[in-house]
Amino acid sequence: MIDPRAIVDPKAQLATTVSVGPYSIIGPDVEIDEHTWIGPHVVINGPTRIGCYNRIFQFASVGEEPQDKKYGGESTRLDIGDRNTIREFVTINRGTVQDQGVTRVGDDNWIMAYVHIAHDCRVGNNTILANNASLAGHVHVDDYAILGGFALVTQFCHIGQYSFSAFACGIHMDVPPFVMASGYRAEPRGINVEGLRRHRFTTTEIAAVRQAYRLLYRSDLRVEQAVEDMQPLVTQCSRIALLQDFLRRSERGIIR
Repeated sequence: MIDPRAIVDPKAQLATTVSVGPYSIIGPDVEIDEHTWIGPHVVINGPTRIGCYNRIFQFASVGEEPQDKKYGGESTRLDIGDRNTIREFVTINRGTVQDQGVTRVGDDNWIMAYVHIAHDCRVGNNTILANNASLAGHVHVDDYAILGGFALVTQFCHIGQYSFSAFACGIHMDVPPFVMASGYRAEPRGINVEGLRRHRFTTTEIAAVRQAYRLLYRSDLRVEQAVEDMQPLVTQCSRIALLQDFLRRSERGIIR
């Protein structure tokens, strides 16, 4: 399963069903679990752990040192879950000791060509990062979020569940769950109705999300008061609690 033209360090730990293409380089302190496919010309350095059934395409650079001037060679790591697709020229860097020392990518993510995931990022499950989307350091992307092509996310931003950020979106503050964002300086553009339908939100649930959006963006309420006024909507859509929790924990503030 390992092409003879590939270079695999003896200290790397690869399951017997891992496939490695020609001219790929697997460094020490790399663990790769069952049925993961590594294409040609991929470079993976460690400490890095990659789960099962992933596909990593040619010219990707995975587990390289963080692009942070404060990095001094500390032993930090990258953790990637299961069933992710990582396309051509993607770069995913390890963490730094200024955070928790780890960059994490969850399960079932679709990471398209030229995406950059910087040090200390947390990418959840079932996300889509379209071509050339870039995450600066310490960015968190929650489950089912979508970033359009060339979307740029500033350090420490938080992208909420089921949100949709458009092509060439410049994200400088947190994007709440369910919200559509667009613009060079990202602004809210309503709720991600189509995305919610695809994820089987009912008509009642979507109506509750729409009402929560109105409280947050179409009223004169402060965020704290809008969060409180959303509470009755939780009975119509339990996932409104995700939005409330997100808003309470936001440190950068939300796009306006």
